[in-house]
Amino acid sequence: MSSKKAEIQPESLGSEQSLRLLDQVIYPSDMRSFSDEQLKILTDELRAEMVQAVSQTGGHLGAGLGVVELSVAIHAVFNTPEDRLIWDVGHQCYPHKILTGRRDRIRTIRQGGGLSGFTRRAESVYDPFGAAHSSTSISAGLGMAAARDLSGGTNHIVAVIGDGAMSAGMAYEAMNNAGAMKSRLIVILNDNDMSISPPVGALSRYLPRLVSSRRYLMARETGKRLTEILPPPLRHVAKRAEESARTAMGQGSLFEEMGFYYIGPVDGHNLDHLLSILRNLRDSDHQGPILIHALTKKGKGYAPAENAADKMHGVAKFDVATGAQKKSVPAAPAYTRVFAQSLCAQARKDSKIVGITAAMDSGTGMDLFGAEFPDRMFDVGIAEQHAVTFAAGLAAEGYKPFCAIYSTFLQRAYDQVVHDVCIQNLPVRFAMDRAGLVGADGCTHAGSFDIAYLGCLPNIVLMAAADEAELTHMVATAAAYDDGPIAFRYPRGEGTGVFLPENGNVLEIGKGRIVYTSAFPRQKDKKSVALLSYGTRLQECLKAAACLEEQDVFVTIADARFAKPLDTDLITQLATDHTQLVTIEEGSRGGFGSYVLEYMNDSGLLGSCRVKTMHLPDIFQDHDNPDKQYEEAGLMAADIVRVINDGASVPL
Repeated sequence: MSSKKAEIQPESLGSEQSLRLLDQVIYPSDMRSFSDEQLKILTDELRAEMVQAVSQTGGHLGAGLGVVELSVAIHAVFNTPEDRLIWDVGHQCYPHKILTGRRDRIRTIRQGGGLSGFTRRAESVYDPFGAAHSSTSISAGLGMAAARDLSGGTNHIVAVIGDGAMSAGMAYEAMNNAGAMKSRLIVILNDNDMSISPPVGALSRYLPRLVSSRRYLMARETGKRLTEILPPPLRHVAKRAEESARTAMGQGSLFEEMGFYYIGPVDGHNLDHLLSILRNLRDSDHQGPILIHALTKKGKGYAPAENAADKMHGVAKFDVATGAQKKSVPAAPAYTRVFAQSLCAQARKDSKIVGITAAMDSGTGMDLFGAEFPDRMFDVGIAEQHAVTFAAGLAAEGYKPFCAIYSTFLQRAYDQVVHDVCIQNLPVRFAMDRAGLVGADGCTHAGSFDIAYLGCLPNIVLMAAADEAELTHMVATAAAYDDGPIAFRYPRGEGTGVFLPENGNVLEIGKGRIVYTSAFPRQKDKKSVALLSYGTRLQECLKAAACLEEQDVFVTIADARFAKPLDTDLITQLATDHTQLVTIEEGSRGGFGSYVLEYMNDSGLLGSCRVKTMHLPDIFQDHDNPDKQYEEAGLMAADIVRVINDGASVPL
């Protein structure tokens, strides 16, 4: 079937269609009796089903459209789930989910109680490994291959990794190990960063199928064994001749040098080629790792996605005919945009400020910084470890690096934060987006742990913005702070609508602020409560205060601003002037509340008032609407009132 005929036209997606073949596929075994021509029809139906589903739910679109043919080919050829299929960065997995018993729930994806937007072991036996952070598939696949070998098994292990994920060092660490171990492992490199040019396309129609054939593999292995008995000079000449021939055929010398048998590049949308190659590999006796280099097009087959700059990577609900997304008009600017604009304002005044991100330029707002300061913006790829040490190198030479990384992704660079930044006390500025709960992306992307995992490190300063104006001040504070590392956290989504200053003010390090005190006088014989907030739960504290005052409870609300160093004077004042002190944060246990308790215990303040800490529950929370997530976490205004009235703490 030609690519033109196979391409889905938006207007056809809106009509009622009988997806006869897809209706027959509940599990992959149902498609294994299909002819190759039927499988081609199935790919068209699968692509249409995915577009229709995501148009109703929102989610990841472009990546899944690019792997429709790969998904069909792998499940048609291999005996999944006995043969393991691992999707690196699970946002590619929507077609896979439709084919593996979850089509009836695909319109619940990323919704509360519905399917995860990523692969998840607890969801299906067809998801042998959960993936939402990148570059883990080869390591996990190699571990499964080693377990198979130890058990005497014969099943296949297939890992599909995107070209973006290949920018992370972990992928190469795994490949280096795989090449040395010689376990049978199939890695498919989904390369959607380039198109198939005519010169490459002509070769790709024949050579990959040739080099994947059993006859070629056997001949190559025989040749290798024969060269081993040659004298060293001739052995070297023979080896180099074979490598040169494969390089001339368009093969990948890098992967060969790492011990992989390389096949490609191949057209990842040509089902005939994919089926032929995968069947060859399934039936061969080749031992050792194999890499198939598949060229794909993100957003393939849906014109609005193909034509969009980001290939409609992550979308809201959209109109199928036009691709227009149904995004609500924000009531206030997003925190991410406020950060970017504030950083640009500081950079205009200070030529030493540089920006760094790890393949998340638009997600962190650093695309705005890069547009204005292209020579001072560095996107290092999906390489958080490198990003942090790269920033440390810049700081060591007197520059002011702002390393903008999601809280959940900064976890991947923890050793670098400790060893390369904090021990050397280098002034790297960490801007931690997506702090707290993140809604539809669920626990894999929630910024739950940075307060705890950074707060235990010497030398670092920690801040959390209570609103978008505070974020502006914290960017200015970080820009002015040169005494060591400093980090500030802020959530996903819109701000509160407060007035934004044109330029942020430099905050006094380690000093919080009183933001509200009840208008009526405090009475000694009645309950008085101090709410000490770290981060954007401050708004819920203000709502809780109104309810408490109706009960004649005197309320003081403070914004801590800093978790490290703590404002010990403020804590002492709140503890001695109130009958109860409650700390509230959007982080895990072991964070801000623990630091306050430790200080109060060491200072003999625990007996002066009753103290409660409110934090995220000690579970990994599933994806849902953010407000519902915070309700589940027990961090809404009503929960604050409940904790104060009955003494209960956050659910554990």
